Amino acid sequence: MSASPSLTDRVVTAVRDGIRDKRFVPEETYSVYQLAELLGVSRSPVREAMLKLAEAGLVRIARNRGFRVVLPDPRDVAEIFAVRLALEPAAARRAAERAVDLATPFAALDEAIEAGDHEAFWVADRAWHDAVLRGSGNGRAADIVASLRATTALLGPPTRRSLADIRDEHQPIVAAALAGDPDAAQTAMRDHLTHTGRLLVAQAAGVPPDDALVDQVWQEVVGSG
Repeated sequence: MSASPSLTDRVVTAVRDGIRDKRFVPEETYSVYQLAELLGVSRSPVREAMLKLAEAGLVRIARNRGFRVVLPDPRDVAEIFAVRLALEPAAARRAAERAVDLATPFAALDEAIEAGDHEAFWVADRAWHDAVLRGSGNGRAADIVASLRATTALLGPPTRRSLADIRDEHQPIVAAALAGDPDAAQTAMRDHLTHTGRLLVAQAAGVPPDDALVDQVWQEVVGSG
């Protein structure tokens, strides 16, 4: 009998959080027994969680040894943003056509900045993007993007921008939705994701954003559209 999904998902979340917080690092091999004891669960949900994480490309299973963390590489990041660019600009366009309220979730970004609360900012950022996708009428796309973001979050937040800078990239999308301008909403979302994606490709590669490697990977995977 398989372990309950909630228990398996708890292990998946714990491992994702541990990778993000650098408690699980790529250089080490972790055993199923070790993780089960650490989390206070049986080995069965740990094994099931490792299979899920391996399918997502976040761990590599070593037979009879355990698992090793695999952080997303530059191409992984570019592939993730290629998918997001296929989904979110179109969702922003549809949200503007449907006059979806994006200003209310956007206000939470301002509140987090005023409070100096980085964690609350990223919670609000995820909620805002989720509001765009669900407001467009596509809950499945929202679930896909949430999963993709959980992977890139393991790299940490995009560097070289302040929270205010990131907030400001969302504002034109909100304004376009308020104005009922689908073209502007779609373009602004594409610009925001392209900027974020290229920064994260550079971060994954450990190079400056203007390095030729970033252009090479982006062009190969995403293209120039």
